[in-house]
Amino acid sequence: MSGTPEGPVHPEPPGIPPARPALTERELRDYRAAFRASRLAMALVDRDGLVVAANDSLGALLGTESAALREQAAADLVDLAADGRTWHAYREVLRGRRSRFRCTRRLKHPDGRRLWAEVTVAPVPDTGRVLLSVADITDRRELQARLRHLQMHDPVTRLPNRALFFERLSAALETAAAEGADPSGGAGGPLGPAAAPEPYRAHGPARPYPSRGQGGTGRIGLCYLDLDGFKAVNDTLGHRVGDRLLAAVAGRLTECADSAGYTRGGGHLVARLGGDEFAVLVEDSTGTEQLADLAGSVLRALERPFDLGGQRLSVSASIGVVERAAAGATATCLMQAADTTLYWAKADGKARWTLFDPERNAHRMTRQALSSTLRPAVERGEFALEYQPLVDLAGGAVRGVEALVRWNHPQFGTLPPNRFVGIAEEDGSIVELGRWVLRTACEQARRWQKDHPRERPLFVSVNVAVRQVWDSDLVADVAGILAETGLAPHLLQLELTESAVMGSAGRPLQALQALSDMGVRIAIDDFGTGYSNLAYLSRLPVSVLKLDGSFVRGFQDEEHANPADELIVEALVQLAHRLGLTVTAECVETAGQAARLRRIGCDTGQGWLYSRAVAPDRIAAMLEGTARPRV
Repeated sequence: MSGTPEGPVHPEPPGIPPARPALTERELRDYRAAFRASRLAMALVDRDGLVVAANDSLGALLGTESAALREQAAADLVDLAADGRTWHAYREVLRGRRSRFRCTRRLKHPDGRRLWAEVTVAPVPDTGRVLLSVADITDRRELQARLRHLQMHDPVTRLPNRALFFERLSAALETAAAEGADPSGGAGGPLGPAAAPEPYRAHGPARPYPSRGQGGTGRIGLCYLDLDGFKAVNDTLGHRVGDRLLAAVAGRLTECADSAGYTRGGGHLVARLGGDEFAVLVEDSTGTEQLADLAGSVLRALERPFDLGGQRLSVSASIGVVERAAAGATATCLMQAADTTLYWAKADGKARWTLFDPERNAHRMTRQALSSTLRPAVERGEFALEYQPLVDLAGGAVRGVEALVRWNHPQFGTLPPNRFVGIAEEDGSIVELGRWVLRTACEQARRWQKDHPRERPLFVSVNVAVRQVWDSDLVADVAGILAETGLAPHLLQLELTESAVMGSAGRPLQALQALSDMGVRIAIDDFGTGYSNLAYLSRLPVSVLKLDGSFVRGFQDEEHANPADELIVEALVQLAHRLGLTVTAECVETAGQAARLRRIGCDTGQGWLYSRAVAPDRIAAMLEGTARPRV
């Protein structure tokens, strides 16, 4: 105020704050009248925390007469001593060490109603007292709760949505990590319970969070499920029927969780994460058996047909189950494990649940690591070739070699082809890798030829993936590499699997024909395991059949031989020879097998009887006569 009715206030010297003039009697009467008539509940409190005066609004809020509040402890009226932080802040204001503070309290009216109140405590200047004001914010809080419910729940199923699910999952992990600490943290400091989470709603009336922490198992479980073939329902019957089906599925999931009380205290969280994906969170789980029982009950519940307004539908689900200690786990890693396990359930045939397997996951992670480093590994020179001899069964001489690629991985050591070739075919890096293998093998074959001019030149056999034919110009690559290395075309043999060659048409068949016309030999690898379309065989530009090892394994000694295997192999060899093809037997491991194959006319053999895949210098030693394959 700049002055009073008694006259103006003379300005103080510079640097000295002006003195606050005393209130007139009229002003005091006006303030008292405003205090009593205010709709805001207020009380004047002395330095000891006792009510000096309270207005009628505060009496009405607390369900009593305002006069009855005199000399009562203000902190008891609005529950300011419920937690240490709030009590300390209140005492600091009373002592004049803090300007003000505000908190939110949940109060109980004498008629039994619960109400939310925003309590503000601030000093009254020049009086030594403080003003306590209490605003009823129940309507605002209920509106906030309704808005939060809409924000955090799925409108189709009325289940918690992804946002609330992750909030609860993170809170459950933090609670377990706190080792029994009260998750609410008391009243929550100066802001009180306003910062505490709202009650959640699963499918039906709202329920409070379950009691957790003390006596908890310290473990957490999750069932992550996806409906099998749900897209077909939307596509054929429309999204309205699809939404009704989702709502019905949500109801059965909630019944499954409710019926068994899958978390301590009866709490659970069934959520729709989006689309046709649902999750059931199990806090304080007791082990994998509990989660397995839950997953099994869900599958059985969904097996029953759904009657949607006369429309009967059947649906199944695939479920990924994860159960583990909560300590050290994060919401992200838990969901990654659940997502991976759900994928396994789908891949294993759907309509089933699958438990997370750390070893299987480690293999998957290794596969991902290999996939991400495969392309640059070619540039870094991490691959090498070993060669396995192809031996003439009649004379015992080495006629050729098969090039087998190895990956000298800096982390996983030396890896055989079956660990990474499939990955390379999937991501397309097989084209670059295959080109490197082809060039390296041809260079090596030409080097052997130059180093041993008096010996019969060895042919080199290189495996080719179908994707190399589709995604690159294999004919141009082969022609360029042969020209670059100087290797004669007839000293190169390209191996393709039976399933790839037998189904060849269009571009693949044209490429094979062009390579054959060039003089390159084409071999069918693992013959006898795929189509075995013998009529189609005569129309393909094939030079060699490589019999799958499963036939040769039946060729033991005379006593243990399988006559059927020998008849089949003999017929295949005779047919191949009539078609002008040569036959190589794979996986020859014993002298008895070699003898029987020789007797029925098989041309060459390959296997551990002669040699494992070896480095290039070992092949050179065989050519020089210092090392010979066993016969």
